[in-house]
Amino acid sequence: MNIQSSDYLLIRFTQKAQSLLRRIADWEPRFLAADLAEIAIDRPVFITGLARSGTTLLLELLAEVDGAATHRYRDFPFLMIPYFWNRYLDWFPARQEPVERAHQDRIYITRESPEAMEEPLWQAFFPHVHSPTALHRLTAADGDADFERFYKVHLRKILLIRGGTRYFAKGNYHVPRIEYLAHLFPDARFIVPIRHPLTHVHSLVRQHELFSRYAAADARVPRYLEAEGHFEFGPQRVPIRLDATEGDRILDAWSRGDEYLGYGIQWKELYGFVRWLQTAGPDIARRITVVRYEDLCAQPEATMRQILEAIEVAPENATSVWKQLQRVSESQHVPSLDDDTQRAVCVEVGDVAEAYGYPLRAE
Repeated sequence: MNIQSSDYLLIRFTQKAQSLLRRIADWEPRFLAADLAEIAIDRPVFITGLARSGTTLLLELLAEVDGAATHRYRDFPFLMIPYFWNRYLDWFPARQEPVERAHQDRIYITRESPEAMEEPLWQAFFPHVHSPTALHRLTAADGDADFERFYKVHLRKILLIRGGTRYFAKGNYHVPRIEYLAHLFPDARFIVPIRHPLTHVHSLVRQHELFSRYAAADARVPRYLEAEGHFEFGPQRVPIRLDATEGDRILDAWSRGDEYLGYGIQWKELYGFVRWLQTAGPDIARRITVVRYEDLCAQPEATMRQILEAIEVAPENATSVWKQLQRVSESQHVPSLDDDTQRAVCVEVGDVAEAYGYPLRAE
């Protein structure tokens, strides 16, 4: 993981100058009042699931929808003031060849690539959302009026900057916030990718090992990842805590070096919560679409049609999406794990996995 010294200095500056940037952020909409007045937030789409489930692939595909507006790598680290920062970058255009991202997963990016960039904003208003001891679920009852005002204006800024009509966001930590986001945007849609638990957990373990090696080679890595809002893997890793007992079990498993069990509990917790949301009430259930990664890989066109229908995008407004579907490759086979590890994960995720069509008992 190659962190440029200039990039690191910028993130350190934004962390120290957060109060100043908040004040500038409040001034931006005054400067843009006439333009923002014409912009409405219409049926925003939130792509959210456990890391390594296919969220990036889905974001890159849906970013091709006509009128789609997303955050991009270029928005970091001055996310608080996206308009002024993007105008500054426009004065100094730089040609950049695509490079493979740090995950080493054959996804090539430039600063113009769509990416999950909301998390620093949530951290600024809800400091507990990555605490290793606090619960991370947010509902309407946990709302913050200042955040809600700021966030809605921010989304309109992104729509303005990108010249879009629909906002698309990837956020791996948005699952515990679906209820809150559904309250903020009554017409929002949620796309939740899911993946075979054994393959998924194996991928998470490999990424944790990779980012831990990065951190061992460069002590700046954990702080850089924290600034970006990435706590999925690496030394700064924190589980998504939906239940205190299960959250403690994850931490205990990881502390004992049982990476597979820890991530298995996390998989069960997160997708068990999604399952509960799907049965909690018809209003929120109808707005959640669960996408199996294996189905997207095996039947990309049919699966994408289902997704577009769920988010109310006509196929003729997604012509570029169809062209990009050729990027979708076959899903990986279930990894070969030792019997004890496989049994422990299967026992942990069993009922939730069965509910989503992963017959672990048969396997």
